[in-house]
Amino acid sequence: MIIEYPIRINKYLRDKGLASRREADKLVESGLVFINGKRIDNGTMVNEKDDVLIKGKPKEYKYLAYYKPRGLATQNLSGKTSVIAEWKNKGLYPIGRLDKESEGLLLLTNDGRFAREVLSESKKFEKEYLVSVKEPLRHGVITIFQSGMQTQVLGKLLPAKAKIEGKTKLRVILNEGKKHQIRVMLNELSYTIVSLKRVRIGNIKIGNLKPGETRSLDINKNESRD
Repeated sequence: MIIEYPIRINKYLRDKGLASRREADKLVESGLVFINGKRIDNGTMVNEKDDVLIKGKPKEYKYLAYYKPRGLATQNLSGKTSVIAEWKNKGLYPIGRLDKESEGLLLLTNDGRFAREVLSESKKFEKEYLVSVKEPLRHGVITIFQSGMQTQVLGKLLPAKAKIEGKTKLRVILNEGKKHQIRVMLNELSYTIVSLKRVRIGNIKIGNLKPGETRSLDINKNESRD
């Protein structure tokens, strides 16, 4: 990321990946942030040649690829078991969600900035799914998806890539992630989903993960697993 100077200290620390803006404000308020050897206040501007120092241990960010099993909710539901319930005590939270009857790749992190980037409609973090349906697929489905489908439930959707890979199997790539989007699209086209699995987010693939397993990620590298 290119930083434009001068820049407020909380934005500077966020853009450097050292803290979220809220965390940066707390660090400054705690007297732990110095510029050119002097303790600063919130709102202080940073210039390009300034020496910025955080005393104390900066927050350690963690990133995991997680295979969410089918039948497990992502969010809390009346105190029942969910991905959030399993991981919040470790300080990690899922980015976005997969509905209970879907399975596959979820990213877990304590980095709010990275989460917002993944949830954006950037092609850098497109989401890829493998879908099986009960009824034979018609070739017109591809054209409908690619043109940006008009739905009754979600309204007009962005164009989506799709490829038929068998009589009842479909590969779908989305740049947006509206609630139950693929299920809504196929339901309105009179298809019954048998299984739905997310296999990729950006260049992060589910790889050889089994349901319930995790893999550590280094988001600063070109992470990719077949």
